[in-house]
Amino acid sequence: MNQQQRLNILLEMVSERGNVSIGDVSEQLSVSTATARRDLNTLAEQRLVTRTHGGAAALGSGYELPLQYKIARQADAKLAIARAVERLIPSGATVGMNGGTTVTEVARALGRSDRMTSVGGEPGVTIVTNALNIAFESSVRENVKIVVTGGVPRRQSYELIGPLVGRSLQDFSLDVAVLGVDGLTAEFGATTLHEGEADASRQISRLARRVVVAADQTKIGRSTFARICALDDVDVLVTDGVLPARIAAQFDKAGVEVVVAPLR
Repeated sequence: MNQQQRLNILLEMVSERGNVSIGDVSEQLSVSTATARRDLNTLAEQRLVTRTHGGAAALGSGYELPLQYKIARQADAKLAIARAVERLIPSGATVGMNGGTTVTEVARALGRSDRMTSVGGEPGVTIVTNALNIAFESSVRENVKIVVTGGVPRRQSYELIGPLVGRSLQDFSLDVAVLGVDGLTAEFGATTLHEGEADASRQISRLARRVVVAADQTKIGRSTFARICALDDVDVLVTDGVLPARIAAQFDKAGVEVVVAPLR
């Protein structure tokens, strides 16, 4: 295991537990205490954790992993969800997208899709997004037309946020909005960790005839700080496993169609 892989795992440990000790790290990663200490110091220098006596702690209760450290989390599930979402989107559609790793995989799936071919000079799919990484990757695809909202970039997620997002969207109409979320419950609906990202995602969802939430099982039944929309504003949930009976009944009552993506 190289250092970058160790750092990914360490950040996930801190995110889930709130704090870790050097002994925890040494045992979990099967490395020496000296290596564990160096890795924690590296993360502290990057301002991703706070060093404590004998370990490290998350930066706060709303701790959020930077996007580049989320890539490997639930990777198989995210790829499966992306394939399933791609199949729900008709050729020629205009698709709104927020940021995050799962939605990034959806954008990649659309860019590679044989169904999304340009015809008569018209794009195979138009993506309207506030995510700079999605815009950058998709801009090289000849079959994809990219429209980027205004806004101020948030370094943690590469998403544009602020009032310029809504202003730049006000004259658009979307066939589908594909949203990544940090939580989805019957009580609080679709939520995320940052209020600016929640507002931008809400602006995108309001323009769409159909709202699709792409979320793996770790997000279901969990609520986070800022609401994007109520559950009954969601038309389809694409996830990687069968929902528990109680949650499935709540989602059915709210009129949410649940699509389970097959894992390869």
